[in-house]
Amino acid sequence: MTHRLLTFGVLLGAAAFNANATLISFTGADDVGLVYSSVGNVTWTQDANLLATLESTYGFRNVIQAIIAASPTVSDTPNSFDGYTGSYTVKTTDFSSDGRANWFGAQAFVGLLNRVNYGGSSQWRLPTSNAIDGYDGSAGNELGQLVYGELDGSASNSIPNTSSFDHEQASSYWSGTENAASPGSAWYFEAYYSSQANHRKTYQHYVWAVSPGRLSAVPIPGAVWLMGSGLMGLLGLKRRGRVG
Repeated sequence: MTHRLLTFGVLLGAAAFNANATLISFTGADDVGLVYSSVGNVTWTQDANLLATLESTYGFRNVIQAIIAASPTVSDTPNSFDGYTGSYTVKTTDFSSDGRANWFGAQAFVGLLNRVNYGGSSQWRLPTSNAIDGYDGSAGNELGQLVYGELDGSASNSIPNTSSFDHEQASSYWSGTENAASPGSAWYFEAYYSSQANHRKTYQHYVWAVSPGRLSAVPIPGAVWLMGSGLMGLLGLKRRGRVG
């Protein structure tokens, strides 16, 4: 599906059940795709590599500048990467043009989605991990629950490519859960093997955002949310047809 992205006055359209009964796909105005998981009771972005899609559509520099303008710092448990201050300053080098980002960049991207009320939600976050090493799809591991419980995935195999989502990456995705034993690292889900582990926060993995519950229609003009966000220029590029 080709989405007309970064148009944020979104009204969710009619729900359509897909082949997996626990997943409900929503297509709203402006073709913003969302998928509700009844098992996890969360809403996922339909694009499993939304950051890369935005970078490709609007230009890497434009998107990263918008992210940094929306979330210039990220708070976490003090560690060596934030100078033991609990506040990390986001930089362009925290991101790659293929949609990967380090943990701080991933958190900043989620901050952008919240700033613009993407899909009608200002509660986007990285999925949770239950901090169980290895193959696990139990409660608390939201990506594991999705893969094992709803996409019919299995241990040692990559995430299934289904009609529910676009651009699933058979690679690693960040969770928002820090490693309690070493706060300079955080948990991630390896979608190539359907397992989870932890890495230093400076590693770059893919980003897939979730929002609690099932989203409802939000008929608020998008421009209201864009004032002062650093995104008006980015949308201006779209209106003039200049991307790069």
